[in-house]
Amino acid sequence: MLDLGFVSAILANKNFEEVIAFAAQNQFKCVEIMCWPEGKAERRYAGVTHINVDKLDEARVKAIQSILAKHKVYISGLGYYPNPLAVDPKQSEFYIEHIKKVIRAAAKLGIPVVNTFIGRNPTERIEENLKKFAEVWPGIIKVAEENNVKVGIENCPMLFTRDEWPGGKNLATTPAIWKKMFEIIPSPAFGLNYDPSHLVWQQMDEVQPIYDFSEKLFHIHLKDVKVYRDKLNEVGIMAYPLEYHSPKIPGLGDVDWRGFFSALTSVRYRGPVVIEVEDKAFEGSEADINAAILTSRNYLNQFVC
Repeated sequence: MLDLGFVSAILANKNFEEVIAFAAQNQFKCVEIMCWPEGKAERRYAGVTHINVDKLDEARVKAIQSILAKHKVYISGLGYYPNPLAVDPKQSEFYIEHIKKVIRAAAKLGIPVVNTFIGRNPTERIEENLKKFAEVWPGIIKVAEENNVKVGIENCPMLFTRDEWPGGKNLATTPAIWKKMFEIIPSPAFGLNYDPSHLVWQQMDEVQPIYDFSEKLFHIHLKDVKVYRDKLNEVGIMAYPLEYHSPKIPGLGDVDWRGFFSALTSVRYRGPVVIEVEDKAFEGSEADINAAILTSRNYLNQFVC
């Protein structure tokens, strides 16, 4: 019914086959594979390249498909999370073109979903960013439609560091904004890669959007978050968000996982649910990283069989 997997970014030091082999050895059905351009990472967990779409010729396609068949694991989606609405037009254009390359790569590999961010100019209001979105994103979604690939937008605000202040670097942060996005681009190829944790630290209901946007759920991220109420009471919601919350592995934070999976099954979501590890408590060693993935799996197995 629900296929448990993980996001490959946490295994940055493994190559593609090693990632897939790890998934198979540990009873995962799928993996979201990172497809950043090769080069220096822009931020934590970014810059990971397990499939280089710039070098995806027919021989590499066959090799990837052979590895997946050998291990009986599938790719839930291809992931690339830049800021397509970046202020610098050269940066923005580079990000947009690479998203299109990832979409075409997904089509070559028979992968149904590409996951990414809308992007945002953090110094502009929502209204101005929606206007820019309306200029930039129809062309991206057209490429997705032409290639029979869906685009899932993750709802992370990308509002953690000083250079992302005050608005963050991803527009798709709230249900109100999602509604406006889907009105501007009413395409069946345009939907959500939904992560409940980002609503929790924004003091919002993380379960209700599953019911309200059931037709737009293309892919699911499983990440938890701990809101430290004593710190929030000290600094308030206007502070840098990491001053009062921290990403956690599933089960060690404040997400209502029972309500979350009850909602997913109620709306008859069928597809991948993938663990995203960004928990600093599990970054000390390879053993810590493996423990984060497997501890998450063990907790989530009560909801996913």
